[in-house]
Amino acid sequence: MATFKLNISDKKGKTISKEVKERDASPFLGLQVGSELDGALVGEAGKLKITGGSDKSGVPLRPDIHGGARKYILLSQGVGLRDAEDGLRVRKLIRGNTITEEVYQINCFLDGELKIEEKPKDEQADKKETEKPKKA
Repeated sequence: MATFKLNISDKKGKTISKEVKERDASPFLGLQVGSELDGALVGEAGKLKITGGSDKSGVPLRPDIHGGARKYILLSQGVGLRDAEDGLRVRKLIRGNTITEEVYQINCFLDGELKIEEKPKDEQADKKETEKPKKA
């Protein structure tokens, strides 16, 4: 079965990372970039919009290529190409917009607000840092 790493961001710029496995990952299979689904699938309130992702070897999903296969396409700008000069076109390997089992990371946008729990500082860890001997 599939395992996905979800990067969920909200409108304030906060981002969390969650991993979904097996049964929890099955609702994502077959969806396309730009699809919306319920945030309750990952324990958040609101709607999730899929904005992109990449496969296990780092090849990005591109929303204008249909299907889930990897293809070499000629790019002049956009997802999968950084800083091309004017008039320069490059043939790059890109994956289509459909989420398959080969996809590893899915980037999502939450229309609500993320609740990020801050970890309390451990007093013992602070003591250990201050008690270290200084090197001469």
